[in-house]
Amino acid sequence: MARSSRKTDTIAAARRPEVRLPPLVPYDGGGLEPDGDYDGVRFEGTDLSDESGPGARFMDCALEGCALDRTKLIRARFIDSVLTGVRGVGTDLAGASLRDVEVVDARLGGVQLHGAVLERVHVRGGKIDYLNLRKARLKDVVFEGCVLSEPDFGDAQLVRVEFRDCVLKRADFSSVRMESVDLRTAAELDIARGVERLAGAVISPVQLMELAPAFAAQIGVRVEA
Repeated sequence: MARSSRKTDTIAAARRPEVRLPPLVPYDGGGLEPDGDYDGVRFEGTDLSDESGPGARFMDCALEGCALDRTKLIRARFIDSVLTGVRGVGTDLAGASLRDVEVVDARLGGVQLHGAVLERVHVRGGKIDYLNLRKARLKDVVFEGCVLSEPDFGDAQLVRVEFRDCVLKRADFSSVRMESVDLRTAAELDIARGVERLAGAVISPVQLMELAPAFAAQIGVRVEA
């Protein structure tokens, strides 16, 4: 008797960070420093606007309700840290590294994360406008319950990335590379560019119907009644 087997295609789930902060010491208010080393520090309601700390390292840190307007943290490293209620416009994190990081209820605009590396990062709640992730590498990243308005993933690499109850408005996926990207539970999926780059992602039947005109336009099919 022939035995039949059925292969079930499953998408790999993102691994979430498990941040357990040690007892923290309050930030001394001395200002950020280039290549500064911040270990086990709590930044509570701190105004870091216009400060500069390129190459700084934040290990086991908590940033709570901090202002990050035009803060320059190019090539900074955030490890085992939690950012809660941070806000600001023009925060520069180009080339930064975020590993085992939670970002909760952020209100940010024009964040520069191009060329950054995000691994085991959970972005939950809040709203981020004009997020620049061009040429970034995202692995095991979850966007949950947040609004991403005009995010730019151009030429980025996404591996095991989930968009859960997340609103994506005018997203740019130009030249993106995807592997195990889960878009099925996105609350809104609005793709401005790069719909042809969704290979490696999984979408729901409803999303397929909503994206059908964009797919048809991409391959030159005209749909007429």
